[in-house]
Amino acid sequence: MKSQITSAISDFFLEYETPRQVLVKNRRVGVVCRLIQLGVLVYIIGWVFIYEKGYQSTDTAVSSIFTKMKGVGYTNVNGTERVWDVADYVFPPQLKGSHNCSSDADCEGGGYKRTGHGEMTGVCVNSTKTCEVLTWCPVEDDHHIPKPALLTSAENYTLFIKNFITFPLFEVTRSNLVEGIDSAYISKCLYHPDDAPLCPIFKLGDIVKLSGFNFDLIAQMGGGIGIVVDWTCNFDLNVKHCKPTYKFHGLYGNPDEKDNAKASVGYNFRYAKYYVEDKIKKRTLLKVFGIRIDIIVQSLARKFDIIPTLTAIGSGVGIFGVATVVCDLMLLYLLPKREFYKDMKFKYAETYVQDPETEPGSMETELSK
Repeated sequence: MKSQITSAISDFFLEYETPRQVLVKNRRVGVVCRLIQLGVLVYIIGWVFIYEKGYQSTDTAVSSIFTKMKGVGYTNVNGTERVWDVADYVFPPQLKGSHNCSSDADCEGGGYKRTGHGEMTGVCVNSTKTCEVLTWCPVEDDHHIPKPALLTSAENYTLFIKNFITFPLFEVTRSNLVEGIDSAYISKCLYHPDDAPLCPIFKLGDIVKLSGFNFDLIAQMGGGIGIVVDWTCNFDLNVKHCKPTYKFHGLYGNPDEKDNAKASVGYNFRYAKYYVEDKIKKRTLLKVFGIRIDIIVQSLARKFDIIPTLTAIGSGVGIFGVATVVCDLMLLYLLPKREFYKDMKFKYAETYVQDPETEPGSMETELSK
């Protein structure tokens, strides 16, 4: 017993086992094997390495952005002339109604209506059959929307976009003011998708047009436009090739005017300007139909890395084993000479059974794979 254990330990450490290789000359099996291997090779090279770029690490950017709008407009409404500059028409957005009644009982004192103008006093005004409210007078009447829009000249206003991004993994910082975009160029350039794709100054009318919207409609009813600043960079190349591209998307404010059927059309908000006249505090309430511009930065940078490369190669080598499995199944179970191939692939090994009461004695055979 001791000698058997010693022998087993010796065999484990001092012997090497290798799979048996059988060369099969069969055209059908050979063609199937090579076609599978070719398909795996095309997958590894075409999909994993070329399309998915499995040999590179990826990173997304941390970004900051700010804008400047420039342009002057002029309006003449009922003989009242006014010049509009940036301070008048650019501001952060700030996020109506009457309550009908037949008697004072319908107007709850101290109550509010969600679409009302102020706090109800508890009095029903007989002349208008509406609840009296404590609010600024006169109340807003927004049923008359100027047509065409007052500031049609806004089509010629310009928007300057300045964007900074950092890819922390690759320690790269870039700005949309890339090489060649200096103050002299900016002073005379205007963005064009073909002629000046890197110019950071955009004409408002061009932004609306490139988003697929109609300027006259969106200026009258308001709407939203998204500008996407796309940074897709390959840092296996020189960093100067990492440049932004701009895409424009209409968000709301339908250019084909089918928005008219919707409950809420376009984009608008209200803001007030306060002043004192004859010691009485007053305000001018403005309901603005504007163009909201959302600037979105999206990014993806890639760079060669040995770890994902080895991972991709290792995965590909493992997939090559599919060819062997398929061909073995054909040889052993599908071809007419499958019994012959089984005899060639598997070897009969002899096993000696030791009888403790006799000499090494009898021999048995079994089929081992």
